[in-house]
Amino acid sequence: MPTFDLYAMEPEEPLRQVPASGAARFTWEYDDGRDRLLALYQKGKDKQWDGRKRIDWELEVDPYDPLGTPDEAMSLYGTRHWAKLTEKNKGELRKHYASWQFSQFLHGEQGAMICAARIVESVPDLDAKFYSATQTMDEARHAEIYGRFLHEKIGMLYPINDNLQSLLDDTLRDARWDMPYLGMQVLIEGLALAAFGMIRDTTDKPLPKQILAYVMQDEARHVAFGRMALRDYYRQLTDAELREREEFVIEGCYLMRDRLRGVEVLENFGIPKAEAEEYSEQSEFLTLFRKLLFSRIVPCVKDIGLWGKRLQQAYVDMGVLEMGDASLDLLMSEDEEIAEKLDAERFAAEEKARVAEVTGAIDAGRAAG
Repeated sequence: MPTFDLYAMEPEEPLRQVPASGAARFTWEYDDGRDRLLALYQKGKDKQWDGRKRIDWELEVDPYDPLGTPDEAMSLYGTRHWAKLTEKNKGELRKHYASWQFSQFLHGEQGAMICAARIVESVPDLDAKFYSATQTMDEARHAEIYGRFLHEKIGMLYPINDNLQSLLDDTLRDARWDMPYLGMQVLIEGLALAAFGMIRDTTDKPLPKQILAYVMQDEARHVAFGRMALRDYYRQLTDAELREREEFVIEGCYLMRDRLRGVEVLENFGIPKAEAEEYSEQSEFLTLFRKLLFSRIVPCVKDIGLWGKRLQQAYVDMGVLEMGDASLDLLMSEDEEIAEKLDAERFAAEEKARVAEVTGAIDAGRAAG
């Protein structure tokens, strides 16, 4: 079925065109480059995988409860509207919320693919071009997987959130080569990683858990790449240049905190926008969720050297400053271990099934003899 037939709301335009500026940079220096980035490039090559084969697409998904979402997690819970919902209505609401979330993941991954390709084009160093090329393939795979999950398992998509689109547009329009790193690798992917992790660690549904774990294994490398490249570059910038980038981070963080709340879902259920925004703002679960979304961004921003007083004050205002002390290396190590553990469990189960099948065939042969 064509994707446009599955949208819960009509996208504003079938094809989004963002005028981009900036130079394509060639380098004639073909020496090895930085050992850290080349090691990450090698890892990026070694860890390529096929989404058709590694993920068990035979696993069933209930489209009306694809993530096992508790009632308390939905912003309508406890409101006058909630009491009027039938169990069927609640199932529809869960379907719409999951569709909205994974649709934003899908659109974000397409944006990440485009930004990674821009980095290949614009970054001046060959080692960074090499790694970005592997990341472009990773992001294509992620978009493929999220698209398949939405088409085959949920059967519904939502258009890209206006504010996510705005942040992507700003990231792509900027002529400075480091801005796709900062906008995508640090802000958008940092936010997505935190959202992926919260769903991965709370869902009891095996297919979305697999998808998120394997995507996060890739994203751990992407964040490491952004940290290395930006940390090296930002050491060379003036205070004024650093403040410009901090202002971009502040604006992007407020935009994501205040506007990525799934209000479109409630509007689709006939609730006026102002009322829907109020419910989203008052939801205790969503308040905690929005705060935790910055668990990957804040320590990364601090690590790359953007930690001026105005930026720190913005994080105080958001209640997330203390997250700057978190260990990104530990978080990324855990992301890789979770994916490897899922692989080991799945391969062990498949091996057990194969042994049982062979044993059964041998026993059947003996009985026939």
